Amino acid sequence: MKTILLDDEVFPPFEGFPREGLKFLRQLKRNNNREWFSKHKSEYEDLVKLPMQSFIAALKVPMSKVAPELDVNPKRSMFRIYRDVRFSKNKQPYKTHAAAIFHVRGHWQDSAGFYVHIEPGGVYAGGGVYMPDSDQLKKIRRAIAGNSRDFLAVVGSETFAKQFRSLEGEKLQRVPLGFPSDHMMGEWLKHKSFYAGVEWKEETCHSPKIVDTTVSLYRDLLPLIRFLNEALGK
Repeated sequence: MKTILLDDEVFPPFEGFPREGLKFLRQLKRNNNREWFSKHKSEYEDLVKLPMQSFIAALKVPMSKVAPELDVNPKRSMFRIYRDVRFSKNKQPYKTHAAAIFHVRGHWQDSAGFYVHIEPGGVYAGGGVYMPDSDQLKKIRRAIAGNSRDFLAVVGSETFAKQFRSLEGEKLQRVPLGFPSDHMMGEWLKHKSFYAGVEWKEETCHSPKIVDTTVSLYRDLLPLIRFLNEALGK
């Protein structure tokens, strides 16, 4: 396999996420403090960060054909290991997984996109919009109510039902204000997030085949992503 050149930076070929990387994340979970991480930062760089960036680099070309509007970039797409603990009860400073998100270029925080994370115990891949703000939520709900046929064609398709079954996340107890309590799309309007995904066994990430598997999953989920981005004006 050839090395991958992106933005004047060379990434090694992705041959699977290393088992040593998951071992490091397990150790980090037991030693989630700045002193330990400082001593082992080079291991993080070599065993977790670089392999994850190589995974993202391997996704770039096939994803440019599936969803060219999305930004798939090893530098921009990967989440940092550092947690924002300012408003969280959990004060542990580091995440214990490697994750990436792929959004519409220039709209990282206000568009639907794809997500993937690798952690000890498994892999999660999916996409959509997680906990949109009030304005985004109103736009999505208006789109679902006003374009119910298009929305149902997405979430009611055989592919979506077989792969994802339904949307994930929390729901309201009642149909939100502004819509009739008996609205035909009431159950969908109750959703507070609009995303779907699948979990894979940990072994999945150790094979380079995860690249094709992830691209295939994203292709199946793309109609939902594009419906949501149209609703959001992206």
